[in-house]
Amino acid sequence: MNHILRATLAGLGLAWVPEDIVLPHIEAGRLVRVLENWCDPFPGYHLYYPNRRQTSPALTLRVDALRYRG
Repeated sequence: MNHILRATLAGLGLAWVPEDIVLPHIEAGRLVRVLENWCDPFPGYHLYYPNRRQTSPALTLRVDALRYRG
């Protein structure tokens, strides 16, 4: 994701990235929002994984972190 942000800041095009990543740049005036009418608020994560198999501790930690975020 970092290379996309760097390219966008360099003026090489548009980027579709999570708002929390670019918000400091928008507030500083380095980036501007475009097509805002077509960007609905993000309601949350949708994670699909095979729950019938034994999940790794790393995946379990990620699922718990996403589930209880905020």
